[in-house]
Amino acid sequence: MTYTAPVTDMQFLLHDVLKVSESGIPGYADLDRDFTAAVLDGAGRLASEVLAPLNAVGDKEGCRLENGVVRTPQGFKAGYDAIREGGWASLDCDVDHGGQGLPYLVNTAVGELFVSANMALQMYYGLTHGAYSAIRAHGTEDQKAKWLPKMVSGDWTGTMNLTEPHCGTDLGQMRTRAEPQADGSYRITGTKIFISAGEHDMAENIVHLVLAKAPGGGEGTKGISLFIVPKFLVNEDGSPGARNALSAGKVEEKMGIHGNATCVMNYDSATGWLLGDLHKGMRAMFTMMNEARLGVGLQGYAVAVAAYQQAVTYAKERLQGRAITGAANPAGPADPLIVHPDIRRALMDQKSFIEGARALALWGASLIDRAHRMQDAQADGLVSLLTPVIKGFLTDKGFEATVQAQQIWGGHGYIEDNAMSQFARDARITMIYEGANGVQALDLVGRKLASDGGKHVMAFFEMVKAECRAHDADPRMAAFTGPLKTASKQLQAAAMFFMEKGMKDPNAALAGSTDFLHLTGHVCLGLMWTKMAAAALAALDAGQGDRDFLETKLATGRYYMARQLPACAMHLARIESGAEPVMALSAEAF
Repeated sequence: MTYTAPVTDMQFLLHDVLKVSESGIPGYADLDRDFTAAVLDGAGRLASEVLAPLNAVGDKEGCRLENGVVRTPQGFKAGYDAIREGGWASLDCDVDHGGQGLPYLVNTAVGELFVSANMALQMYYGLTHGAYSAIRAHGTEDQKAKWLPKMVSGDWTGTMNLTEPHCGTDLGQMRTRAEPQADGSYRITGTKIFISAGEHDMAENIVHLVLAKAPGGGEGTKGISLFIVPKFLVNEDGSPGARNALSAGKVEEKMGIHGNATCVMNYDSATGWLLGDLHKGMRAMFTMMNEARLGVGLQGYAVAVAAYQQAVTYAKERLQGRAITGAANPAGPADPLIVHPDIRRALMDQKSFIEGARALALWGASLIDRAHRMQDAQADGLVSLLTPVIKGFLTDKGFEATVQAQQIWGGHGYIEDNAMSQFARDARITMIYEGANGVQALDLVGRKLASDGGKHVMAFFEMVKAECRAHDADPRMAAFTGPLKTASKQLQAAAMFFMEKGMKDPNAALAGSTDFLHLTGHVCLGLMWTKMAAAALAALDAGQGDRDFLETKLATGRYYMARQLPACAMHLARIESGAEPVMALSAEAF
């Protein structure tokens, strides 16, 4: 597999669309073109030269459990060390803990490059970042001093332990117990499953964040607390000490991400320490979950980027048939696949989705920076509203894009010697973990839509209207603003349907929740394409930038608006059909 970092497109988004250095967000003034180019070029070289060649190795070798230790695929430790030694895992971590203090936006952009190159390897430090964020937000000063520097440096990694054999999303059924001890610690006993990077041989310690029920918490999720439970207890000098009473009981054999160790973790009166308030573990865990959901949305389209690159190369090189309008390669036995309109359609579907998704992910990251660095409640509310959309829509469509890329390869895409099968298998998990996409849709419709009296979704509608109004005087923008206005009205009609019908018949809202998530996702990408088109036209008018790149950007955006945004009408029709078609059969009739 070869991989080329899309640095030019990222630079366009950062500086022409988001205008980061002019945004007023603290820390963004330092993000000039030369600086971000240097960061992205460096990360891109690491991704293409070190991480990408290990992707197929990880898929073929997988992880194996030997005497309680998980052995990662050949070369993975060297790849992990290259990330660690380059400081790539600590870009946006606090300087006080040894990080570089850069905005979350920079970490997001670099994260895409590493996921595209090798998603399974990237997950080891990506999960650590989530655990770091939870301890940083909810830990005591002593806990931060004890755990964070080693996690920031990458010497120690982190995990999140939620799921149990009998419960996934329904965490109220949790059986893992935490018994308080006289010294203030707890004894953690229970079994967790599907724990990514739960055990491995790449770091000297693993800091597990484990949800468990402590006495006095009552039933359901209200009784859950969060605990720091390390693989090795830590000595007074900060070095790893005695082995804690926990172990990996199994490494799961999975459809994809073979290079990441997905473990069954057994806790046998393991020593742990409370993180955050007693019986308030869900609040602390959601610090990780929200970050992880945005990260998984990024994974959804980032794997599609790598698959798309392979599909483009194959479509240009594979000779099959003749162009219907006449031979495009008369000296050869056939024309390349890319001459055929249906191949172009599949490639344009992928390209227009990927570039729109990248814009949405980076814009979402900038909202997180605005919320955290400026205590901007409006930005926080907006990104909270859109988190299930970023996670659910980008992974649904990202998997679809990998399948389209595989389809372009035909039978060769189904052969394991080529990379295409791995991309489809790796991307598939993104629709499931960190909250299955059906749950994301329920969260969007059942909680986020009405949050704070619906003011955040109303602010989003107003944002879309304002973007359209801003370009009313430019007829070149009509191909963008016209479809976006229509799609936005369809989204508002769907929201009104839920408001009018949802209270009387909750099933009417929930039956349309996935359609609403996709409708919202299309409007988000339509908004992104409108912003990108305006930026491209402004650069062309000013005689700046690469003209071919900018013209290509406009043509790709027009494709999305003409060929993808009309799906909003279908989703609205499904929503307005209500619950009856969905709930018509009895359980016995299936």
